[in-house]
Amino acid sequence: MLVRFKKNGEKIAMGLLSFMPQEKNLKKLQETIHTYENNSNWHLFMWKKDEDFVGLIGIETSDDVCLIQHISVTPSYRGEGIGKEMVSKVQQFLPCTQIQAAESTKPFIDKCLTMKDGTDA
Repeated sequence: MLVRFKKNGEKIAMGLLSFMPQEKNLKKLQETIHTYENNSNWHLFMWKKDEDFVGLIGIETSDDVCLIQHISVTPSYRGEGIGKEMVSKVQQFLPCTQIQAAESTKPFIDKCLTMKDGTDA
């Protein structure tokens, strides 16, 4: 289930973001979270499975375009289609007619959108 990020989930969100290569540094993680909290065009969502948050997707909106800036799935949950599911659920929360991947998320998103068997990395 996709849910909006809330401040009390900041440490979990930072942990999920840290799975992305460009987000390994603590200072960079804090800056990223700060951007999502303070920029009205940036939206962060977390994927909840059972009682745990196991995925995260961060979107930058502009007009009717949703640009996926961040996407991450806990390693032990990869291969279950969570990334693909998060991408498909974004439009329930945001008014975008077009979803695009940022350079940093493009390989993952391309894989999610082209997998035939519904699984992802």
